Amino acid sequence: MADIVIQHLPNILAALIYGGLGFHFWNTRWREGEKHAIAGPMQGWERAAIAVALLIHAWGLYSGLFAEAGMRFSFSFALSLMLWLAVLIYWLESFMARMEGLQPLVLPLAAVCAFLPVLFPYVRLVANAGATGFMMHFIAAMLAYSLLTLSALHAIFMGLTENALHKRSLQRRLVSLPPLMAMESLLFRMLTIGFVLLTLTVGSGVFFSQALFGKPFTFNHMTLFGFASWGIFATLLIGRHAWGWRGKRALRWTLAGFSLLILAYVGSRFVGEVILHHI
Repeated sequence: MADIVIQHLPNILAALIYGGLGFHFWNTRWREGEKHAIAGPMQGWERAAIAVALLIHAWGLYSGLFAEAGMRFSFSFALSLMLWLAVLIYWLESFMARMEGLQPLVLPLAAVCAFLPVLFPYVRLVANAGATGFMMHFIAAMLAYSLLTLSALHAIFMGLTENALHKRSLQRRLVSLPPLMAMESLLFRMLTIGFVLLTLTVGSGVFFSQALFGKPFTFNHMTLFGFASWGIFATLLIGRHAWGWRGKRALRWTLAGFSLLILAYVGSRFVGEVILHHI
């Protein structure tokens, strides 16, 4: 038991820090009450604390993913890595725009995902992990998943904010946010970059499957969900530029594409590793 705790100590510490910061941001930016003043911008120590959590989380990911036998991976590490990248992107974006009002949403999720490798330690060795082509494919895939995950979280929060504004419900958390138009601009910026990376991921997986994975391309439920997700994001971006799609329509398409993307890998790996115990 002690060995397990030591092995996963970085994941546990990162989860605790994320969770504590999530509560802090909720208490100082979202919580309603007469004694609470108007929410202020992110402070230097708050950025530093998130940076510390990111470094500890990165340590846990690196030690878990890479071993003497080679690179290891699983659905729990996929989600953990995706949320690490999502928090990193929000942290970097906070230097250019007000992001503190969004932290109470993303940090608790990061805490849960950072802790997942402790609950589900199943890992499998990745074939061809040392090849440059595979590493490029892997990095593109993880960045795409992270940006599109963040886009989905962003879309959910935009929907809640838009509903509050329509109801003229001035809530404290709204003061901590960038303007709705700025949030929408950030959403489509993340969607565009995420879509380009997803296109590279899908394209390389289809045309260079033998070189990347050591086996020819096969069409299965994972690739079906992946292609369907790619099609939804492509339609959304075309609709944005051609017909000015925005608001609730854009949010629904974003969440639909993200749901299929999650099913494409994470859902399939969860069923295989946790339910069917196929490592």
